[in-house]
Amino acid sequence: MKYTWTAILCFSFISLYAENKIKLSVNSGDFQRKDCVVTADLSQLQLSDNSGVVMKETTNGVSKKVDCQIIREEGESPKLYWILNGITPAGSTREFVVEKTAKDSKRGKMKVEDTQLALVIKKNGDEVMQYNYTITMPPKGVDIAYMRSGYIHPAYSPSGNILTTIQPKDHYHHYGIWNPWTRLEYDGKIYDLWNLKDRKGTVRANKINTIYEGKVCAGYNASLDHIIFTPKGEKKIMDETWNIKTWNTPEGFLWDFESGLYPNTSLPVKIKEYRYAGFGWRATEEWTKDNCEMLTSEGKTRKDIDGTTGRWICLTGQCGNNGKSGMLFMSHPENYNHPEPLRIWNEQANGGRGDAFVNFAPTKNKDWNLEAGKKYKLKYRVYAYDGEMTADEANRLWNDFAYPPVVTVEVEK
Repeated sequence: MKYTWTAILCFSFISLYAENKIKLSVNSGDFQRKDCVVTADLSQLQLSDNSGVVMKETTNGVSKKVDCQIIREEGESPKLYWILNGITPAGSTREFVVEKTAKDSKRGKMKVEDTQLALVIKKNGDEVMQYNYTITMPPKGVDIAYMRSGYIHPAYSPSGNILTTIQPKDHYHHYGIWNPWTRLEYDGKIYDLWNLKDRKGTVRANKINTIYEGKVCAGYNASLDHIIFTPKGEKKIMDETWNIKTWNTPEGFLWDFESGLYPNTSLPVKIKEYRYAGFGWRATEEWTKDNCEMLTSEGKTRKDIDGTTGRWICLTGQCGNNGKSGMLFMSHPENYNHPEPLRIWNEQANGGRGDAFVNFAPTKNKDWNLEAGKKYKLKYRVYAYDGEMTADEANRLWNDFAYPPVVTVEVEK
């Protein structure tokens, strides 16, 4: 019997028999693939918490072992992840066999270092990003309302260029890559968790739930608290989870950012329409209007991006004497209000300096009602690179994210 699902999306079923081997057929679909992330549900193997798998691909009669990694998300069946390495033409199929083994090996070159202040994700020894889970205080003499935890900085290019900044003098509340909301309506009142100096609310890191390490992926699942400041004191109105996975692809630093939002009281939360909010990136202060460029999936450049929508946006700039680097931000089609409105700073920002700020703002042009007791997700993929980014390359990467290959599972008897 066969089961089919689209990679990355959750699929589950009940198996009547314990199996030790399955066959996976991966069809590339309408797009040519290059070093594409693929996943499959392993329910049929009925794995224990400690068991693992061995994966092989057969090409022209030759069988070759393939690096793979099992990830067990809370409340979900185990998923198998691997990289569909090399070029896979559109409309083609590749065959894999997966066998159960006695023990799941955690060894690999994708690592997470816990410094007791932050998690540092490493790909083959190179630092990809740092998640700061402890409070960062503002510079001496600056209002302590600007303190913050639960953000990504530094984020790096493969050559080691730092692509983020925190607490710039013009906007002390900017924290690298972060995800707060600017206008939250709760119990008839409006709160702001983005502009920290207003003292209406904040977001705080809570705990690290899971760390991923292995041959294919490194990352973490973390909890954050969305807190409002009321006359009666602080009140947590929403839980958030960040699920970050960094992939061991041959080129660039490719990583996924998934935010889960959960109103945690009996009252709903409404994210009000506002010109900026949500998944944002404050780029390195090296970048100004003179040495960086932006491009979107709709062919817009920096002078006319703000207020338009896009599937992706990339920002490339000169990094001292170490060449050009950049990041491509991709929005998933399942996200609220996709293709999402974009908020960016044009060349006149900060008195004409033209510092770089990019924001996918799904509530830029309409409200988003979050009902109590329900879960909401926003999914993004980020690709950090050295050199230039072309529209063709960005579209290829986005297609892999938005419309991944289709996997068919067949039990081998």
